[in-house]
Amino acid sequence: MRFACHAQPTTIDPVSLLAVGTVAFDTVHTPFRTAERILGGSATYITLAARLFVDAPRLVAVVGHDFPESCISLLRDRKIDLAGLEVNPTEKTFFWEGRYHYNMNDRDTLDTQLNVLATFDPKLPASYRSTRVVCLGNLQPQVQQQVLDQVESPDLVVCDTMNFWIDSALDELKKTLARIDVLIINDEEARQLADHTNLVVASRIIRAMGPKTLIIKKGEHGAMLFKDDHVFWAPALPLEEIQDPTGAGDTFMGGFAGYLACEGTYTFDSFKRAVLCGTALASFVVGQFGPEALYDLTPEDVQGRLDRLTTLAHVPAVDAIGARMV
Repeated sequence: MRFACHAQPTTIDPVSLLAVGTVAFDTVHTPFRTAERILGGSATYITLAARLFVDAPRLVAVVGHDFPESCISLLRDRKIDLAGLEVNPTEKTFFWEGRYHYNMNDRDTLDTQLNVLATFDPKLPASYRSTRVVCLGNLQPQVQQQVLDQVESPDLVVCDTMNFWIDSALDELKKTLARIDVLIINDEEARQLADHTNLVVASRIIRAMGPKTLIIKKGEHGAMLFKDDHVFWAPALPLEEIQDPTGAGDTFMGGFAGYLACEGTYTFDSFKRAVLCGTALASFVVGQFGPEALYDLTPEDVQGRLDRLTTLAHVPAVDAIGARMV
C-alpha cells in the first residue's frame, strides 16, 4: 500500500475535513514517567494526523484564557485551520489527569476539570459548513448533534464516544448514532453499548442503531472493521516501547478519516486502507508523551510503517487440502 490517494470530484468542498472535539491540557502518569500539563485533546490529535492527507484540516474547539499562544502557533504552523477555535476569556482550558497501569492498556482518571467545556456551544464558521468529511471527537452527544445541525450534507461523518456517555446519556447518544456513518470505539465500549459480550454480535446490534460501519479498537491487538457483510481485521504494529497511549484513538480517527477525505471513495477496500493508515499513525503517537511525534511527521515516515503493516498482514494463499494430499 502506497501513501498516496487521489481526490475525486465532489459537489462539496474538495478534500476537506472538520474535527470537532477538545483542545486540552493533560497530565499523564505512567510507571516510567510523569508529564505535566502537556498539549492534548481529541481535536488536537485528529487534526495533526489528518494534516498528512488533507490541506488545512478544520478544527472546532474551545480553550481558556490560560492557553498559551505558543500552542496556537504550533497548530497554525502545521497548517491547521483555526478559524473555529474559540478562546473563552473568563474560563480555564479543559484539563485531564490520568495514571496508566503497568500494562499501558488500563488507566485511572485522577482528575477531570471541564472548565470551558461546561458551556461549550460550537458555532461553525460559514466556510466550514460545506466540509466533506466530519470527525466528531469524544464530546457530549448533544454537542455532536449541534455540529451536525450546522453542516451541509457531508459525504462522511465519523464519530467517537466513550463509556461515560453510554452510561449517562444513552438516549442522546442513540440520536447521534442515527445520524452518523462510522463509529469508532474500543472493545469494552462496544460490549457495553450493545449489551453483548460477543463482538461480532455486538457489531450487528450497534450498526442497527445507525452507523453502517463500525470500527472496534483492540489496542495492541489491532482493530476490527465491520461494514455491510464484510469484516476486516488489521493488526497493530509490534512496538518495543510505548511511552503514552493517550490520544492514540484520536490519532487513529484522524488518519482513518484523513485518508478517506483524500481518497474520495468509500468502498470496503478504501475503508481497509484507511484503517491501516489510522493504525500506522497511532503507532507513532504512543512512542512519545502527548502529540509530539505528530508534529514533524512526514509521508515518508508513515509509508515505512504502512509497508511494515502490509507485510505483517499479508498471508500467501494456503492450500490446506492440497498439503494434506501430498
